[in-house]
Amino acid sequence: MKVHEFGTTIEDRHLDMFGHVNNAAYLELFEKARWDLITRGGFGPDKVRESKTGPTLLEVTVRFRREIRGTGPVTIKTRTVSYKSKIGRLEQEMLWNGESACVAEFVIALFDLEARKLIRPTPEWKRAVGLED
Repeated sequence: MKVHEFGTTIEDRHLDMFGHVNNAAYLELFEKARWDLITRGGFGPDKVRESKTGPTLLEVTVRFRREIRGTGPVTIKTRTVSYKSKIGRLEQEMLWNGESACVAEFVIALFDLEARKLIRPTPEWKRAVGLED
């Protein structure tokens, strides 16, 4: 599976009173990287509006490996681990100073915004999450 790399910056607003990244900020940064992945793959906000389908999260497991203290650059690696029927699994890893600081696994799906239900991944969606070229 392809690995998508996304660089971003930890800002003061991401830090808690201990000076390290707040747990909720990890989810925000991971989401930013996922939107970069699918937008670059051709399934950004315009495609969501046009197709009336979009990404949804069903579950997340986060493992904090080491604290990220202070502001500065991080890299987020994203890859789709599997996609069976309507449900996919996507893994994201946040690297700080080249070391793994946090790993999260997301259970994802494509959601029909009109029917309000999960649907099988379309070829465009598969391409956006790195399953097809």
